[in-house]
Amino acid sequence: MSTPTPTPSAEVATPEPRVTRRGKRRAKRRRTHTVAKVLVSTLVVLGLVTGLSVTYLYRHLNGNLTVMDIDDQLVGDRPDKVEVTGPQEPLNVLVMGSDTREGANNIDGLTGGGERSDTTLLLHFSADRERAYGVSIPRDSMVDRPECRTEDGTTTPAASYQMWNVAYQLAGPACTIQQFEALTGIRLDHFVVVDFTGFQDMVDAVGGVEVCIPEDIDDRAHGMYLEAGTRKLEGIQALNYVRQRYALSGGSDIGRMKRQQAFIASMVNTVVSSNTLARPDRLLGFLEAATESLTLDEDLGNLWELAKLGYEFRGIGLDNVQFITIPNKVDPNDPNRLVWKRQADVVWNRLKNDEPLTKRLQTDVISAARIPGTSSDEASEAPDDGETASQGGGSGAKGSGGNAPTASDEALAAAGLCT
Repeated sequence: MSTPTPTPSAEVATPEPRVTRRGKRRAKRRRTHTVAKVLVSTLVVLGLVTGLSVTYLYRHLNGNLTVMDIDDQLVGDRPDKVEVTGPQEPLNVLVMGSDTREGANNIDGLTGGGERSDTTLLLHFSADRERAYGVSIPRDSMVDRPECRTEDGTTTPAASYQMWNVAYQLAGPACTIQQFEALTGIRLDHFVVVDFTGFQDMVDAVGGVEVCIPEDIDDRAHGMYLEAGTRKLEGIQALNYVRQRYALSGGSDIGRMKRQQAFIASMVNTVVSSNTLARPDRLLGFLEAATESLTLDEDLGNLWELAKLGYEFRGIGLDNVQFITIPNKVDPNDPNRLVWKRQADVVWNRLKNDEPLTKRLQTDVISAARIPGTSSDEASEAPDDGETASQGGGSGAKGSGGNAPTASDEALAAAGLCT
């Protein structure tokens, strides 16, 4: 695609191109994919409406992206990509939420310095681009960690019975990726690391995200007080809400993950369904925050590739963007830890082969079309096929939000969400 030549305006001066480069590397030339659905329209709308140079905007946002090459850190063989029937390849993207616990940022009771990844989410996009699953992995899961290599080349030996999030702490995203692939047999196409502070800026850029709070949240020690009801959260309140453990969910990380799923689903709903795409100011602010807060692999770390390939996902309905937690249970050796159930293998195998999740596996689903207790759930109806809500109402076929699977009242209440 050729880039339009900037035309000077009598009223708006064309800014001098200023490129910020952080950790940039030349990407390998191969097919890549993305979920960044709004980028193409942004460049066009902002170029036409505001008089800004498309070239300048592209180079500025592209320069915000941080690109990481982890090829030299990967140890041993990786799983093969399974060939499936479909117009395109299925995509598997591992999303890791990066955070520190310095000073006032420590709201969830964790201690110690350094960077951690306490949120890990697999995003799976089907080959027909008609369904998307987000599968959360509890950070307290006890797993076997493979051998890893740090950025400076130091080797970290394999170890059994380790907490999931220790891998990131020891050797960064590469170790978490190796751990995921070794345990699931799924070949990852891409990875994304999201900075939590940047996540807060993304929420602010779209004018806040709607949530439903079943009862007052009083954690004034960390500057958090929210009255019960449906409201939009912005700023530090939004960030604290998705990170909070002890003032909500009774200290449960499972509850916090379910709350994060509902918040992300509501944010997806806001970006797609509201005036975000039609308002250049909001769209630019959202992309500015998003590009500044993302670290991506080489093949995904290019704005034009993000935009071009994001267009592929325009057909996925909000009811087919579904979030689940990998099936788990309390570790019999430690009540403060978790282990995966046998059904976890079934989930990973179905996603590896690009098969829809069955009703049994779609327990406690939250979809982007049905946010618990918010206006997006007003038109929802109870499943009429004889199945309970927690069992789900479908296997991924397109349909209305009322037919989409939904989380049980018990799971929502345990997560501090409205039922």
